[in-house]
Amino acid sequence: MVLSTRLPAYNPIVTLKTEDSRPLAPDTTSEMGLLRDSEADLMNPTMAEYSEFFSKNEPCANFEERSQRIKDFCDYHMTKNSRVILITAGGTTVPLEQKTVRFVDNISLGNRGAASAEYFLDAGYAVIYMHRQNSLEPFSRSIKGNVLDLFNAKNGTLEISNKVRGLLGEQVSRHEAARAQNRLLKVSFTTVADYLFLLRAAALHLAPLGKHAVLYLAAAVSDFYVIPEKMSEHKISSDSQLSLNFHLVPKILKPLVLSWVPDAFVISFKLETNESILLDKAHAALENYKHRLVIANDLESRRERVVLVSRTDREEIRMSLEELSAGIEIERKIVARLTELHAAFLANQ
Repeated sequence: MVLSTRLPAYNPIVTLKTEDSRPLAPDTTSEMGLLRDSEADLMNPTMAEYSEFFSKNEPCANFEERSQRIKDFCDYHMTKNSRVILITAGGTTVPLEQKTVRFVDNISLGNRGAASAEYFLDAGYAVIYMHRQNSLEPFSRSIKGNVLDLFNAKNGTLEISNKVRGLLGEQVSRHEAARAQNRLLKVSFTTVADYLFLLRAAALHLAPLGKHAVLYLAAAVSDFYVIPEKMSEHKISSDSQLSLNFHLVPKILKPLVLSWVPDAFVISFKLETNESILLDKAHAALENYKHRLVIANDLESRRERVVLVSRTDREEIRMSLEELSAGIEIERKIVARLTELHAAFLANQ
C-alpha cells in the first residue's frame, strides 16, 4: 500500500483505490484473540485482519481512562442486575495524514443513536452512549440553532429565552435524572481506530452481564482506512494529483459476537441507498456474523420506515403521516419493539 503524489500540478483529482489485504495468521495468544477453540468460524482471514488492525493502529488518547470508566459502569450495574445497553452513534473519520489535516468522513450526525438512547433510558436501561465527538447527544440534540439565541441579556443579567425555556428545562431535568441515577455514561471517539479499540473494550466489559447486555451498533463505521505507516507524516501537498490506496476495515462483528460478548443481544444496522438489495444484505450479515438482529433502512426513507430482520422473520416498522405530523420519532417505536424482544430473550435464559 502506498500513498503517492503525481504530476501534473494543475487540475488535482482524488483517486480512491481499494485493496483487500490478506495478513498473516492470527496471534491467538494476544488479548485480541480470546478465542474459543471450538469456534471454527473465527479461524479464518477475519481473525487475522482484525488482529493486524489492532497491531498497526494506536488507541485514542486517554484510552485506558475511558475503558476504566466503562468497566466501572458495567460493574456497578452488574450488582444492580440492570439491563445495560451500549449504543454507538455518529460517523468515524479516516485520517489521511499522521498529523491530521485531511480526513474522510460521512454524513452521519448520530441522531438515531441519540434519540434511541433517550427512549432506552425511559425504558429503564442503563446506557453507555459511545458517540463521535461533537455529534448529537441525548437530550441536548433537541436544542437546535445558535447557542447564543437561547439567551437574552437584560441589565447585565443573562436569562434563558422564553421561546426555549420550557424545552431546555425539560431536557436538563431528564439528563440530570439519568446522571444522578448513574444510568448514562458518555464516551467519545473520532477515528475508526478510536472506535474499534473502544468497542472491543466495551464488549469485554459488558460480557459478564451475559444476556442483560445489549449492543445497539448504530454508528456509521468507515469501510476503508489508510494504514498509519503508509500515511504522509505531514499535510499532503496540493501541488500535484493525489492517489490513495485504502485497506478494508476488518468486520468486527464476528469476533464480537462469537468471542468478546457471546451471550449478549447484539443489534446491527444496515443502511443502503439501493433498497432492492437491502434485505438480502441484512440476511447475509446475520448469516455471516451470527448475531440477533439487523435493522435495515434505506437512506431516503430511514425516518419513516425500517425493517427488523432476524434469521427467521422480518418485521416492518412504519410511521404514519399523523405520527410524523405529531413529531413522533421512529426511534420510539424501534426501541419499544426491541425492549419486548430483549425481554423475551431474557425469559428464555
